[in-house]
Amino acid sequence: MASSHVKKGDEVVVIAGTERGKRGKIISVVKGRERLIVEGIKMIKKHVKKNQQHPQGAIIEREGTIHTSNVMLASKFEARASKRGVSADASQG
Repeated sequence: MASSHVKKGDEVVVIAGTERGKRGKIISVVKGRERLIVEGIKMIKKHVKKNQQHPQGAIIEREGTIHTSNVMLASKFEARASKRGVSADASQG
């Protein structure tokens, strides 16, 4: 399998999908499936059984995975936006 264009700890911008325009830091990489877990992106609710941390059980909100093709390094994204003469914040309108 080819290496990915991003790695754990990189700051990325989501360029496609429902979370388009958001940015975050990569928490982990799922290599076999070419997916990433990005801080604050694709939040899902996970139902947890009763355990010592949650005696009543709980609904925990955590990050889901996003495909590597749907993200771009923040530095490259900003360089592309400045080349086009648009501010990085307004380009994903």
